[in-house]
Amino acid sequence: MAYCSGCGRHHNVGFISTRFAGTDGVSLETAKWASVFQKVGFTCFYFAGEIDRPPEVSYVVKEAHFQHPDIKDIFRNCFGASVRGRFVTRKIYEIRQHLKDHLYKFIEKFELDLLVPENALTIPLNIPLGIALTEVISETGMPTIAHHHDFFWERQNFMINACWEYLNMAFPPHLPSIQHVVINSSADNQLSLRTGISATIIPNVMDFDNPPPVSGNFESCALESGESPPANDTYAADVRQDLGVADDELLILQPTRVVKRKGIEHAIELVHRLGMKAKLIISHASGDEGYDYERRVREYSKLLKVDTYFVANIINEERGKTKNGRTVYTLEDIYPHADLVTYPSNFEGFGNAFLEAVYFCRPIVVNTYSIYTIDIKPKGFSVIEIDGYVTDEAVRKTRKVLTNSELRKKMVTHNYETAKKYYSYTVLGKKLKDLIFDCTGCQKL
Repeated sequence: MAYCSGCGRHHNVGFISTRFAGTDGVSLETAKWASVFQKVGFTCFYFAGEIDRPPEVSYVVKEAHFQHPDIKDIFRNCFGASVRGRFVTRKIYEIRQHLKDHLYKFIEKFELDLLVPENALTIPLNIPLGIALTEVISETGMPTIAHHHDFFWERQNFMINACWEYLNMAFPPHLPSIQHVVINSSADNQLSLRTGISATIIPNVMDFDNPPPVSGNFESCALESGESPPANDTYAADVRQDLGVADDELLILQPTRVVKRKGIEHAIELVHRLGMKAKLIISHASGDEGYDYERRVREYSKLLKVDTYFVANIINEERGKTKNGRTVYTLEDIYPHADLVTYPSNFEGFGNAFLEAVYFCRPIVVNTYSIYTIDIKPKGFSVIEIDGYVTDEAVRKTRKVLTNSELRKKMVTHNYETAKKYYSYTVLGKKLKDLIFDCTGCQKL
């Protein structure tokens, strides 16, 4: 049993979301937060519709998942319409009560001292869960740290809806026992303007205090002089070969899903204009947002004669084998072998792929999306920028970075040290400990 390093008492924290599984941003950041809680003596428990944590710390309720048929039906009837049927309201309240009962059982079963909703009070993919959680917090006064990743007003498809009363009530709620956390300054400003709620900004982070392991011929730029590299990992030594990248070709990695806001056309155009032998590797599939944009990307690649490979079939959350015997890699296996990372997104809540590229010491091309411009760029990163379209200067600079190893080494080393200063687990720990102190009242951690 763990004990709080501040007050010496045992504390339990309950994370609540629609899903804690896979490599989505919410699940990944939750794991990082959990590591901080554990370091200061908290035991972590999880409530969601899908959970890949150990069963003894998990509380699964199917209706908590945003993909549950009844939840999807509520969503379809609430968004893209100006009125909703009475049967929808009835279903919302029936499922709300069901979830609310289970939330009380979750709190009682694990004797929770603190709740941490992860986007469950932010994006209304599961309206009954947001209402149930809001009512539980209001009725119990449970100390709560609400971690908000992306708000409904940041997505156009949520703005036409038939559920404004629920959005105003629970996404997010304005309650005295809730400490609100956002991941960027724009969200902080909008939350305050729209709701009167003040929040703490805690950006997404990576473990920059511990460099990535050596993989194949890759060695981290983050190693201090004389420092021994982590043990060599040979599993991913054949990544380039398995991805069909020849020895004399560049591996240019687009580490995102194939969705419109990722701006993949810019990556294709850049590769075309470089005039260098290269393959553009797209790591993830389209997901649940349809395949029209993927068809567009494939057609554009053919038009510009760019070798674009969609390799989601051999990139997964865990290593393994496909049914036909091909090696399955994680995205972390791919990064070290990339010559360049493209990140031309038009919009991001923060930009985990940006930090990942920096962590693995890869040069990066980034579109100046708003959060990058406001929060990340002022930190002083050295990257290749485009501003909505590919320029001759961006092409020239990219070509120079790819052909000048000394310049490339200087760039990625500077970026790693900058990220270590602003986006490390150490930074997360300091900010989160202050919030834990405010919520629990225990001594300074």
